[in-house]
Formats: sequence, structure tokens, C-alpha cells
Amino acid sequence: MTPTEPITDFRGEHAFLSNFYASPVTLDNAEYPTVEHAYQAAKTDDFELRRRVRAAKSPNAAKQMGKRIPRRDDWFDVSLTIMEDLIRQKFTRYPDLAAKLLATGETLLIEGNNWNDRFFGAVWDSHREAWVGENHLGRMLMTVRAELKTSS
Repeated sequence: MTPTEPITDFRGEHAFLSNFYASPVTLDNAEYPTVEHAYQAAKTDDFELRRRVRAAKSPNAAKQMGKRIPRRDDWFDVSLTIMEDLIRQKFTRYPDLAAKLLATGETLLIEGNNWNDRFFGAVWDSHREAWVGENHLGRMLMTVRAELKTSS
């Protein structure tokens, strides 16, 4: 990989960038096994539903549960802030993960995917020969990386 090539696959050596990566975080005084678990639980104000999402056996199971739970009224207003806060917590709570994120330097981070998530990620458009999507996850990771860089 050259410095100008973006990181577009959050698996393998870059799995630590994924919200599915095992790195416990806290949401409203409860610890969740991954950012994905916490984010999906945050969709509801029902603490019993949150408990169930927290207990999900995998991040993917938590994600599937999150698709079915009733969303709190302000979800679309707060969802990006919650996600960024959880990502920031992940990389400030675990120095080894912060070091790995910092080691990506200035490389563009794109949550490339084949499940057509153009909100948190991007998909490759072969006609345009470009990544298409808002890439909120990649952008949040780069924001946290910049914060870590200035604080170190």
C-alpha cells in the first residue's frame, strides 16, 4: 500500500477500524462489547431492549436487532453525534488502538462495503471509477485521528 492509496477494507490488518472490532465502550453507564452493540442499543430509550442488544452474541446480531427496535424520537438528530462519541471513546480508551489509528498517517479512510451502505460507508462505482457515499464512519475515524495527533 502506498501512502496515497485509501484504506477501504476494515478487515484483516485494518479490522481495528471496524465498529465490529472487540473494544468495549460505555453508553449510559453500561459497558458494551463493541461500538456496534452500543450504537444499535442507543437507538432506543427502552433499557430492556438496550440490555438485549448489549447481550447479543455478535456485532452482526446486535446490528440485526437494531434494525427491528423502535427508534427514539430524536434518533436522526443525535445518531451521528453518538457514533462519533463511541468511536472517540474506542480510540482514547485503548492506547494500542490509538497507536494503530495514528499509524495510518494521513491516509484516506473509506468504509468500503458491498452491502450498499452509502451513509456510513461508500461503494465502488466502476462506471465512475470512484467511491460513492457519504462515508461518515471513515470521516469520523479521520476526525478522531486528527484529534489524537494534536493531543500526542
